Amino acid sequence: MNWDLLVFLKAWARSPRKVGAVIPSSPILAKAMAEQVELIPGQLVVELGAGTGAVTRALVERGIRPQDLIVIEMDPVFCSRLRQRFPQLQILNIDATRLEPVLRRHHIDSVDTIVSSLPLLSLDRKSQNAILRQSFRLLGGHGAFIQYTYGVGSPIHNRFYKGLGLSGQRISQIWRNMPPATIWRYRHK
Repeated sequence: MNWDLLVFLKAWARSPRKVGAVIPSSPILAKAMAEQVELIPGQLVVELGAGTGAVTRALVERGIRPQDLIVIEMDPVFCSRLRQRFPQLQILNIDATRLEPVLRRHHIDSVDTIVSSLPLLSLDRKSQNAILRQSFRLLGGHGAFIQYTYGVGSPIHNRFYKGLGLSGQRISQIWRNMPPATIWRYRHK
């Protein structure tokens, strides 16, 4: 059994609602997520819930420059492994509910794209709202929030994102992932 799978299973067993998946994202899902990010030097990308780094790797391979990528991961074991694998990246060991104040302490007031692997549907409503409201404030009126889910419906409740003046678009269905996943993109209208 490979290290990523073993660590992922242990993390899931400790806290299934926070990890949200039993195995890491497939390279195909990770690549499809990364392809949603525009390659514009200087545009800041934040990855939420990096886990063992499948999407992180795809973002780096896509050409996102290290100085243009901030990785957020709450689990200290995952974070340690991410720092070993990607020493050139800024990896923050924080809960995504603290995203905005932590980025502001790093003198970051806005970002261009957020790529999320967080298990939004498994989180309590208060945590969901905190993460999403902070994310869309940081994105301002121009950025995109990319999220995948294992269901076919939106991982963000329609009333919530429409109430914030956002539009949601189902981008693609990834069958070669366990379980199959759907990618969504949200933007300000």
